[in-house]
Amino acid sequence: MSYRGICIGFVSGKGGTGKTCLLSGIGAALAGAGHKTLCVDCDTAFRNLDLALGLSELALMDFSDVISGRCTLEDAAIEHPARPGLFLLNAPVGGGDTVAPAEMNALAARIRQNFDFCLMDAPSGMGEGFSLVTGAAERILLVAEMNPLSVRDAQRVVTELDAFPPGDVHLIVNRVRPSPFRRAEITVDDLMDAVGLPLAGLVPEDGTVSVALRRGVPVTLSKPDSAAARACRNIARRVAGEAVPLPRLYR
Repeated sequence: MSYRGICIGFVSGKGGTGKTCLLSGIGAALAGAGHKTLCVDCDTAFRNLDLALGLSELALMDFSDVISGRCTLEDAAIEHPARPGLFLLNAPVGGGDTVAPAEMNALAARIRQNFDFCLMDAPSGMGEGFSLVTGAAERILLVAEMNPLSVRDAQRVVTELDAFPPGDVHLIVNRVRPSPFRRAEITVDDLMDAVGLPLAGLVPEDGTVSVALRRGVPVTLSKPDSAAARACRNIARRVAGEAVPLPRLYR
């Protein structure tokens, strides 16, 4: 089933959680399942979603061009050559024009009319880009890791998401490692209790993710049989409304 016109913000409290790589993998998985999916880079300071998707040479226009009327959404959204139905709308180079919340909301409304899913990559932390994404999206996926710094930052982010109804904000735990390598570290249950969010998915520690990033290919395309790719596909299925059991990773 296709759920047309949903904007989902991907946020994190700190950099380095793997948020952008996960977004690219989940976006490719949604497109592979038949959902027309637009990935929007909303980090105007350090845009890198085009690199994660391998589209940096093709993405010539950005969302500020669409908002200003310099081009249409159809012209600016670049389709992935290896994954039909997967599109990128880039962030402006060097920040571009200042975007008002009302302008981003209007752009999101236009996107909903043309795509099944819009995945919005917010900059880490809670600056202007975070506010633009959380103001335009109706669902949020918070990406965190199982370490004290990530937990504290995730807790802080959650306090800024209290306007969202229960069930519209979920947690993705990235780089989950098995217990023999973790011992004194916190568990997924600890993280869920500390953040207070339901779980959308667990993504295991997987070296194929860094290889995919270096190649500029979403992990669900470069290594489709890897553990991380399977996790991204399962998250994509949950996002699309399927009841998919969570993996039996160490919690």
